[in-house]
Amino acid sequence: MKRYVIALDQGTTSSRAILFTRQGEVAASAQIPFAQHYPQPGWVEHDPMDLLDSQLRAAAQCVAQAGVRPGQIAGLGLANQRETALLWEKDTGKPVGNAIVWQCRRTADFCTQLRQQGYTEAIRARTGLRPDAYFSGSKYRWLLNHLPGARQRAERGELLCGTVDSWLLWNLTGGRVHASDYSNCSRTMLFDIHRQQWDETLCQLLDVPRNILPRPVENSGDLGAVAPGVPHLEALAGVPIRGMAGDQQAALFGQTCFEAGDVKNTYGTGCFMLMNTGNAPVFSKNGLVTTIAWGMDGKVTYALEGSIFVAGAAIQWLRDEMRLIDSAADSEYMATKVPDTNGCYVVPAFTGLGAPHWDQYARGTITGITRGVNKYHIIRATLDSLCYQTNDVLKAMKADSGIDLTSLKVDGGASANNYLMQTQSDILNLTVKRPKCVETTAMGAAYLAGLAVGYWKDKEEVVKNWEIDKTFTPDIPDEKREEMISGWDRAVKCSYG
Repeated sequence: MKRYVIALDQGTTSSRAILFTRQGEVAASAQIPFAQHYPQPGWVEHDPMDLLDSQLRAAAQCVAQAGVRPGQIAGLGLANQRETALLWEKDTGKPVGNAIVWQCRRTADFCTQLRQQGYTEAIRARTGLRPDAYFSGSKYRWLLNHLPGARQRAERGELLCGTVDSWLLWNLTGGRVHASDYSNCSRTMLFDIHRQQWDETLCQLLDVPRNILPRPVENSGDLGAVAPGVPHLEALAGVPIRGMAGDQQAALFGQTCFEAGDVKNTYGTGCFMLMNTGNAPVFSKNGLVTTIAWGMDGKVTYALEGSIFVAGAAIQWLRDEMRLIDSAADSEYMATKVPDTNGCYVVPAFTGLGAPHWDQYARGTITGITRGVNKYHIIRATLDSLCYQTNDVLKAMKADSGIDLTSLKVDGGASANNYLMQTQSDILNLTVKRPKCVETTAMGAAYLAGLAVGYWKDKEEVVKNWEIDKTFTPDIPDEKREEMISGWDRAVKCSYG
């Protein structure tokens, strides 16, 4: 009887489920989008029940599509959009208000106060992060302070909080397990990444009661099992849950970046570059954050990360708001209708700028518009913005690590765009390697679960599954590259808040 590992990948705009074989091949998959809510400019919310229902239905569709029978699924792994914060009732599981999404900037003023009050270094030393609305801790504080009666109920032990991993795990296990893995914990601004536990001082600073926080756990190990009676998942009842990681750390694992110095870049709703730094945290002097990559077998692996808030979301903006394209796939064709951007630059700072600029108040900007600029130039410039932002992060990563990279592994939906990947190679002046399976987030969650149940023997067996689909090499003169980057640098300055 053939066996599989299933990965649930709960993302920012959709929930997916993928069934993997031992060779790392996709046996079946399903994807269900859900609504985005923008109650005010700069605010982004999700309905927690939309996240849960779409994820459960995607899993059910995936299993049904493959026609697997009970006993054929060896284990389940979870990957999730990080930093998105939720509150729910301990007894009923009912959400208390909407989830505040990682992109949301409503707590920017509070984080500015933390910096002005001199807490930046204390937070960075413990958590590897900087005070920013991006991270979950300030979101928990906002929910507790603004949802009617929430703080009082939390202090009475009636509520639980968590990021999306703990919300899914709690529901999958029928309310039996309230836990969050090290990678997700390390994105809250409340977690001591050295001791792998919630920091009492930071919990007090952000006014988040420790009693409502989930239990920190390693990324690969016993996380419970799918409970009987979970909606849509009768076929998965009893399946052990053995892997869990934030989407970007899961992608790092799925790209088999197991050695210090290995780097991957994911092109999703945002764009996230991570470098494995081994068993010691490396603290950035150039605008990056330090994070836990994963914890396994009593050992912790750390990473440097550069977070770009808007990447694939900029392509969605072209489609949904600007109506310049009918589908995301159209962007590649449209971008190649013109030889360049005609001097136009798009800086998609819709929710501020992330690494290495960290300007919470920056806003989207289009510069260099002349009479000859048309929609094709704007589409091309929007795609190019992903490449320039990635280059900004890579320069910071080189400076912090002292490692001069020769190639970059890529994944995520937008990495399928050949124009984008070639431009990325040109701007970085690096070889870009795209694997055959770009579903590396889900694959990483599957590997974490599969290793824990013995589906894969060890990491060496996992590495053998990684195969290159296409390699992109630089193909523009150095002078042209420098000219293009200089224009981008000027455009970014125009977007500063």
